[in-house]
Amino acid sequence: MKAIVYYKYGSPDVLKLEEVDMPTPADNELLIKVHAVSINRSDWEGLTGKPLYARIGGLFKPGYKILGSDIAGTVEAVGKDVQQFKPGDEVFGLILNYGGGFAEYARTSERALALKPAGMTFEQAAAIRRPHSLPCRGFARKDKSSRGKRF
Repeated sequence: MKAIVYYKYGSPDVLKLEEVDMPTPADNELLIKVHAVSINRSDWEGLTGKPLYARIGGLFKPGYKILGSDIAGTVEAVGKDVQQFKPGDEVFGLILNYGGGFAEYARTSERALALKPAGMTFEQAAAIRRPHSLPCRGFARKDKSSRGKRF
């Protein structure tokens, strides 16, 4: 599969389009065919290696060579322990602990994803920042008695 990769921290000039191995999902993971990905602050920090905490995966060179964490796509395959999704489901989510959104396929945990609303494009879904936190914020704003409680 094709992916945008990088092997050292720096400017966008260090990014390259390369052929890489397709990720293989573990028993509790999904394989997603990526249709859209958005660029966010964590991608920039991972690319530049600044601030210093962005180098947690690798102090002198990136620990994972493919950036991209906000994705939208179609479930291609599921591990045997996946309960919530099936192949063909349209999903979106934040795959921050996995990365790999700047590729044709990515793997992640089912906890990182949500079903894409039918009336939303893949591009719109990928642009939503951290989809699982949005409902909780909405509840907390709507119901003042829920402030300070965990969802």
